[in-house]
Amino acid sequence: MSVVIIGGNDRMERLYQDTCKAYGCKAKIFLHLKSELRRKIGSPDLMILFTNTVSHKMVNCAMCEARRCNTVIARSHSSSLSALQTILEQHCKN
Repeated sequence: MSVVIIGGNDRMERLYQDTCKAYGCKAKIFLHLKSELRRKIGSPDLMILFTNTVSHKMVNCAMCEARRCNTVIARSHSSSLSALQTILEQHCKN
């Protein structure tokens, strides 16, 4: 399963990747708005938005791309590791 994480804390990027890998998911993580974000997102199975640590412009861009690809969207106000684990438990199969 492919996962895209939008937002989060800079220093936790590696923890996000390791946690997704433990759940059998391949993750792309975008912490900051980069040029051509729409092209880099691709068509994941699950998109996780950490809404507390991301700009509105980045959320709008990600939402537009998710609608285009019919991607499942999970939102969390917290960008903690336990929030990520909870979302992955709901959407991913071990």
